[in-house]
Amino acid sequence: QVQLVESGGGLVQAGGSLGLSCVASRSMVMFAAMGWYRQAPGKQRELVARITRGGMTNYGDSVKGRFTISRDNAKNTVYLQMNSLKPEDTAVYYCNVLLTSGSDYWGQGTQVTVSS
Repeated sequence: QVQLVESGGGLVQAGGSLGLSCVASRSMVMFAAMGWYRQAPGKQRELVARITRGGMTNYGDSVKGRFTISRDNAKNTVYLQMNSLKPEDTAVYYCNVLLTSGSDYWGQGTQVTVSS
């Protein structure tokens, strides 16, 4: 079992920045990947950014060049820095971890609202 606790969501004006954090309850050594997903009302959950154990990253097309995912293994934490936010970035953002066993876990989500 892995518990994930997200923080950092909130309300920001368009063009502004926010940073999200996700702390895992155990060492990230056994994590194949960690990522951020989001779900807006009436839409499917979509990939925002993902980082593998080897440090490879990939981003959703809509956030490339604006968002950056990073991690701190010593703190069991993955971060998402969001810049140049747009109203269409408004969603609940979820942290996800994929274990090397194939199991995956989700955080409770944190709301990000971007006003125009």
